[in-house]
This record gives sequence, structure tokens and C-alpha cells, in this order.
Amino acid sequence: MKKNYSKQITRRQLLKTAGAAGAIAAFPSIVPSTVFGKNAPSNRINVAMIGMGRQAYYANLPGFLNSDDTRVVAVCDVDKWRLTNAKKKVDEHYGNTDCKAYVDFREAIDRDDVDAVMNSTTDQWHVPISLLAVNAGKHVSCEKPISLSVAEGRILADAVKQKGVVFRTDTECRTNNYMNKTALLVLNGYIGKVKHIKVGVPLSDKGKVGDATAAPVPAGLDYELWTGPAPMKSYCVDRVHPPQSYGRPGWMRCRATSEGVVTNWGTHLLDVAQLANNTERTGPVSVEGTGTFGEGLWDVMHSFDIHYEYADGVTLNYVTDRPYIRIEGEEGWIFSPWLSRDRIQAHDEKILRIKKKDFKIPVTQREDKEDFIYAIKNNCRTMVDAEVGHRACSMGQIGHIAVRMGKKLAWDPKAEKFTNSDEANKLLSIPYRKPWDYVTR
Repeated sequence: MKKNYSKQITRRQLLKTAGAAGAIAAFPSIVPSTVFGKNAPSNRINVAMIGMGRQAYYANLPGFLNSDDTRVVAVCDVDKWRLTNAKKKVDEHYGNTDCKAYVDFREAIDRDDVDAVMNSTTDQWHVPISLLAVNAGKHVSCEKPISLSVAEGRILADAVKQKGVVFRTDTECRTNNYMNKTALLVLNGYIGKVKHIKVGVPLSDKGKVGDATAAPVPAGLDYELWTGPAPMKSYCVDRVHPPQSYGRPGWMRCRATSEGVVTNWGTHLLDVAQLANNTERTGPVSVEGTGTFGEGLWDVMHSFDIHYEYADGVTLNYVTDRPYIRIEGEEGWIFSPWLSRDRIQAHDEKILRIKKKDFKIPVTQREDKEDFIYAIKNNCRTMVDAEVGHRACSMGQIGHIAVRMGKKLAWDPKAEKFTNSDEANKLLSIPYRKPWDYVTR
């Protein structure tokens, strides 16, 4: 039963009102301090952390623990070693033992006092868990890439719009100063009309195959729940993650649970390219490419050269190299590296010194968890909402399909279908193992 903190208005009602995605009116705070007090527990967003692997433990959890606007009330993981570590970290931070620990994500989502969910699970779980939370009226921040297929990404994006909750695709690329400056300069016309974009991401695991030798499931791991909607296959360490460790997991290299670098890294940089090209809610009209795939257990695509064309003639080349964006216009160019010591460059160095206040067209820049919290409090969209995150992810996905098909494909960005290949359209969705097929029912 809901607990009323006021006879006239409840904290839960205010949070629900504040979270209507896409609204333009500002909401000054979650609950006015005159009602409950500035630091009252009822003035915070209660967050459930689902998936407590290395990204959640080292990156996502600290962002919520260190915010005055949020309180982590629940942690969830199918690996009890990770679950124990997460609960301990939360309890030590707050100086109590109040954080609840769950193996089954449904129990965390079902809690009436949970306002928001941070989904840091393996990729095959991104849509099923996020969709369940969205349909329960929870705000969701989901690790990129937000889906494993174009079809399920569309289902999630549509559900977010229908339910009116805040959704954030958890990518920090727009937070980066170089990336933000690149988008500002391009959208404000400092290189003229865009003609060509080149996006680079790191080469991934070339020559590595993984050990597919079946092994006993470690004590404390619910392997059935870990597998979830993906095909059930025999357990092996390189298919899941190293036991009692936060080392790089093998599931990121297995096609059944991830598409690899083409969406994992690509969602970051393709999103900024889409932003700068003013196409973040649509997509290209054709795609073709070549690539190489891993053999054995680790079978994701590890290198590629993919070419896209937009309706207005802009072309985009997406390659494995190093992380960067280079945008060429009719009047100049700009090159922006990411996560390297290289510096941003342009045809005219003077444009790099333009102050933000002097740009007529602004580009929002907030830290990633701050962005999610801000959107809930201020009744607005996040920088990368479900539609935008889906479109960036689908760029990598249709590129992946084009490589597999080995031919140029015509793409309808409105219908999100290929217009010249029924076989390619069959790859836009993936099968779900029961009972997790509620996503596509």
C-alpha cells in the first residue's frame, strides 16, 4: 500500500507528474522543500540498480550514491557474489543496512517505492527489463546499446512514449567536451552544409575465439535467469563472466547476448554523428558494408567498413579504427577524438575558441546520471531518450545486417524496413525464449 506523506499530495504523485517524457514545462524540484524539507528522504528519487557487474559497480552506482537527489534502495543481480558486494557498498555509503538485495529483477521493479531503475544488465536483457519497468510506470536509465534488434528497440521506444516516463540511453559521449563542441559547430553552420561523416570505433578481439568447454555452473549464479530470453546453451566461463571478478566478460563477444563493438561502441559515436547531422530521430536510406566475424564461441563482428547514405545526399562511413568523428562540410571540416590524448581539430582553429554563449543553436551537455535525474525533476527529455538511443543503435544493427547479407540494402527509416530484401527484413527481429517472449506478444 502507498504511504501518504501529505494529506494533499504524495511524493509518488509528484514524481509521476514530474516524469512525463517530452513535456516542455520545467518542474522546479521533485517535492518542494517547503512541504517535506530539503533533505527529507521523501524528496529523493528512489532507485533500483538491476545488474551489478563492472559497469554498474564502478560507474553507474557511484553516480546515484553521490547525488543528493537520489537514494539507492535496491540492488539486483543473478550472481550472489556481485549482489553481496553491491549491497555492502550501498549500506556502507548510507551507514545502515536498509538496501534490499534481489536475485529476480521483477521483485525490485514491483516495489511501490521504487521510482527509477538503472538497467546495467547484459544486452539480451536491456529491452525485456526496461520494458517491464516502463510499463510499471518507472523511469529508466538503460545501458547502451538499448536493444539487440531493430524490432525490439522500436517496441521499447514506443512504450516509453505511450507511458510518459523518463528514459535515458546511458551513453556518456554527448557529455564529452570535444563531442559537444563538434555538434555545436556543425549545427551552427561553421563548416557549411554537411557532406560526409566518418565515425571510427576500436577494433575488437581479432583472433580471439573463447573457450566453449562446458563447465559446472558456479555456486551462487542463477544461470537460467542470467540467460533469460537468449537461447539456452551450456555454461562456460567465456560465455558469461569470470567468477568473483569484474574482469571483461565473455558475453560481450557472443552474438546471442551482444552484437559486439558495432553497437556497443557504435551507439556512443553514431549518436553524436546523428545529432550533428540533425537526424537523431530518423536514419539513412541505404546501407552496405564489409566485415569479418569471430569464429567459435566469440562470434561477433570484430572489424567492419560500413557505408550509409541519407535522403539529402549526406554520406557516413563507419569503420573499426579508433574512436573519433570527422565531419566534412561544404566550407570546412572538424575532427573530434574520444578517449584519447589527441585534441579536437578543424579547418580553421579559430572556430574552436568560440564560447558556448555565442552559439545560436544550443546543444545540451550534462553528466550522464545528472541528465537522468534532471529530466525526472524538470519534466523534460534526457539528452538521449529512447527514440534517439534506438535510432543510434539501429544504425549499427542495419549495418551489421548489410554486412551479413553482402549487398547494398535500401532502408525506409520511417517504416524501419528494408525495401529491397525480404531476407534482410527477417534479421530485424530476434527470437525470445519463453517465458520472456512477453516483449513481442
